[in-house]
Amino acid sequence: MNPMSTSALWAPFTPMRQFNRQPMLFESAEGMHYTTTEGHRVLDAMAGLWCVNAGHGQARIVEAIREAAGRLDFVSSFKMSHPAALSMADQLAAIAPAGLDKVFFTNSGSEAVDTALKIARAYHQARGDSRRTKLIGRAKGYHGMGFGGLSVSGIGRQKRDFGPLLGDVAHLPLPYDAGLRFSNGQPQQGAHYADALLQLLEVHDPATVAAVIVEPVTGSGGVYAPPVGYLQRLREICDRHGVLLIFDEVITGFGRLGHSFAAQAFGVTPDLMTLAKGLTNGAVPMGAVLVSGSVYDAFMAGPEQAIELMHGYTYSAHPLACAAGLATLAVHEELGINAHVRQVAPVWQSAALALREQTSVQDIRAIGLLCAVELKSRENAPGARAAEVAQRCFDAGLLVRASGENIVLSPPLIISEEQIALIFDTLQRVLDQVA
Repeated sequence: MNPMSTSALWAPFTPMRQFNRQPMLFESAEGMHYTTTEGHRVLDAMAGLWCVNAGHGQARIVEAIREAAGRLDFVSSFKMSHPAALSMADQLAAIAPAGLDKVFFTNSGSEAVDTALKIARAYHQARGDSRRTKLIGRAKGYHGMGFGGLSVSGIGRQKRDFGPLLGDVAHLPLPYDAGLRFSNGQPQQGAHYADALLQLLEVHDPATVAAVIVEPVTGSGGVYAPPVGYLQRLREICDRHGVLLIFDEVITGFGRLGHSFAAQAFGVTPDLMTLAKGLTNGAVPMGAVLVSGSVYDAFMAGPEQAIELMHGYTYSAHPLACAAGLATLAVHEELGINAHVRQVAPVWQSAALALREQTSVQDIRAIGLLCAVELKSRENAPGARAAEVAQRCFDAGLLVRASGENIVLSPPLIISEEQIALIFDTLQRVLDQVA
């Protein structure tokens, strides 16, 4: 019997019976690679889980965590704080789009999303507009697993077992169709999909809608870049009707598109922005919400001694997380990660699109250092082909993620052109082998 078959572990998003029969266990990581407990070295084409943007085992981040743990293990963020929290907030505001100059810390992307949704509703309450409670998400959107984020998410299988969820939620369609397949960067057509927001506002009454939340690039739902002009159109409609616009940048933040945030890459600034993952290079759990000054100021009208936002977490701005975050920002600047991504992204996207001639490939979507290779489903076995491809890649020394029928790729942003070639050469060989 496998010794892991009796483990008490119940892992997230994992088929446990299969895992217990054949657990995938890693014991170390460095740079672009993991090493399993059996000594198998694999190239990490997932950046952990979209988060290890500066590569594994960055010495400056490791040392910062070690030093912080020996100096200040914990301090509450309720009515007190510590210097690193202030520095972390200031440095995030400094690299954020202009106007997003306040930072509320959480411990994950899920918490960041729920926080942003609460701030959006409370903002309208603070302005005396108590009717604005409705929230609008988007099909295939992923916004974490809290009840708020799950409610606005657009992936039905993730919701199925947990309802009823929040009421007063509607969803925009995914701005993508078969005519936009094999998109290299932003599709040139499709901005008209944003007009679906006008239809939703007509149905629900714009005076009752608090916020729209979207990922600038749909991530876990399958890597769908926004059509040219789409996000600008959403911004215009929200402004016209007094609706807040929230960008979920948990995946796209910290260099994934060659800029600190996708908002800057696309030239659209939201009212709130959720962050996590690459915020600390995955080394310590941390999330955050960037908030526009105008939204923050709406809360500051009452008595000075009153708590303006009755919300928070025990571990908000944890000292170890702040240490990891500050070191991560320093490493990104030292390595010039944004510029490096802009340099290699065309190589990445070209290598990805070269797989389009594979007979099992239905679509390829690539932007920045993100990619989804969508495979054709086998009859009566959805997801089986992608699962087999992922396993064969792993056996060949490449870690990719199978999500439905998509092979999703999001490597550490320090990737070289040679490693890009290795990833797609390996994937092509595997696709040749899999019927």
